[in-house]
Amino acid sequence: MSTAIQATLLIIFSVEFVIGILGNAFMALVNIMDGLKRGKFSAANQILAALAISRFVFLLLLLIIFLISDLYPALTTTKKMIKITNASWILSNHLSIWLATCLSIFYFLKIAIFSNSLIIYLKWRVKAVVLVTLSVSLLILFVNIVVINTHADVYWIDRFKSNTSHSAIQSNVAQLSKRVFFTNTMFTLIPFTVSLIIFILLIFSLWRHLKNIQNYSKGSKDISTTAHIKTLKMVVAFLLLYTVFFVALAFQSWENKTHHRNPSNLVLLDAGLVFPSGHSCVLILGNSRLRQVFLSMIWWLRCRLNDAEVLRFLEHVRDCLPYSRG
Repeated sequence: MSTAIQATLLIIFSVEFVIGILGNAFMALVNIMDGLKRGKFSAANQILAALAISRFVFLLLLLIIFLISDLYPALTTTKKMIKITNASWILSNHLSIWLATCLSIFYFLKIAIFSNSLIIYLKWRVKAVVLVTLSVSLLILFVNIVVINTHADVYWIDRFKSNTSHSAIQSNVAQLSKRVFFTNTMFTLIPFTVSLIIFILLIFSLWRHLKNIQNYSKGSKDISTTAHIKTLKMVVAFLLLYTVFFVALAFQSWENKTHHRNPSNLVLLDAGLVFPSGHSCVLILGNSRLRQVFLSMIWWLRCRLNDAEVLRFLEHVRDCLPYSRG
């Protein structure tokens, strides 16, 4: 039974990984090609492309760490490998989360309707707000890496000096992993809180907008209302997937089982992978340009597949005909 559950969870992991890799690669390529075609990259293009690239790298790193842990478990207990793994994972995960948060901030400032002087000031300087947000996030990233490295030096190296048995190494690595996940969980609260505030402000902005137009066009939806609702749907999807990712990180910091193929670890891994893979699908379907290109690509592949089926059928008919071979 345990083997069947493990196989099922590994299949889910594989499906999520493939969807995430293909989805993020598609999103990055479309935005980069669109920017090159236009001769300039808009702020939205830059954020979407950077977000897709960061998640693509994040998923590849996750797969590499998974394979190294499976094929070379002893390598994962060395000081250098632990620091490289932690730093690369934290960097890609941090960029993925904060770029998604910046995207929410960008859309909010583009469509929000407020008479507040501060928000109006920020709306006129959307690019500057995004750049400042990214700069602050880099400072947070630096603090995060310093804290993790401190844990690695104090909690791992010092303990190895007194006991270097295999069981002691595994136990200390497990404890360090729990500290890493706990620290990352705390740091992910910051962009989550920012996104939640944006969601509340969007609802308030939509409420004010509907209140202003209700005397002029009852029951109708103008462009601003449609934009509000569309952005709210994307932010809600982001928050839901983000919550799943956050809960997975939190439970990972409490998990005592060290082996990554353990069913409980695989469940948390699959749950955490929903965010970088699923949110990219939401962005593709929620963006009219990306959705149009995606549907065009699906239609092209379908036509190509039909052509190939026709050719195979004709070849089969030819082979079945008498004297068809000569």
